Amino acid sequence: MTTTIDTAMVLAAGKGMRMRPLTDRLPKPLVRVDGRSLLDRLLDRLAAAGIRRAVVNVHHLADQIEARLAARRAEGQGPETLVSDERGDLLETGGGVARALPLLGPAPFLVCNADTFWLQGVQAPLAAMIAAFDPARMDALLLLAPTVTAIGLEGFGDFLMAADGGLTRRPELEVAPFVYAGCAIMTPAAFTDLPPGAFSLNLLWDRAIGTGRLFGHRLDGQFLHVGTIPAIAEAEAALAGAL
Repeated sequence: MTTTIDTAMVLAAGKGMRMRPLTDRLPKPLVRVDGRSLLDRLLDRLAAAGIRRAVVNVHHLADQIEARLAARRAEGQGPETLVSDERGDLLETGGGVARALPLLGPAPFLVCNADTFWLQGVQAPLAAMIAAFDPARMDALLLLAPTVTAIGLEGFGDFLMAADGGLTRRPELEVAPFVYAGCAIMTPAAFTDLPPGAFSLNLLWDRAIGTGRLFGHRLDGQFLHVGTIPAIAEAEAALAGAL
């Protein structure tokens, strides 16, 4: 039986340091790729996947993100958006979600980096993830992309994935076949015994690995990691090639 997931957390509070000086004046989620911002592209995909409500955290140049969300509301674009304000405290990925839990509600939810971007294959990845999520077996289900085909990626991948989708970390000094593609489904129950303040979602994912409850879902498409200014041109070239 498919779990109904209609809420998402969008992580939009980061400073985008690797994109400076562009991000000195523009928050990274509002960086445009082929004329449309990363944030708008993600919110459109969330709406297409049946997400009705998205909680967006803000910190760096927060007023600009809030203004863009207000413009989307005025234009009648979904999903409904709420803001989790982190102007006073940058809480990293895990701390940001933990602060927003009262807004997210008691059901499983998507959590996505605001700059998550991919070229879609046959399947719509978010809808396919939602269909695959099983809270009886999983504390988290991560969207993963093949390391070798990812564009703009710097690094050696993140995870090994077993035949049943179970995940383990990349061994030291080795290249892992899969990289985290910026979206996950998580349960509120995973957010227990939390450290105060800022912490990474990796803390919770490592706990889930330890109990055999971290799983992966392979992206049907190509992951575009828009993490630097040159990566914008690489992503635009990939888009042009796909068209």
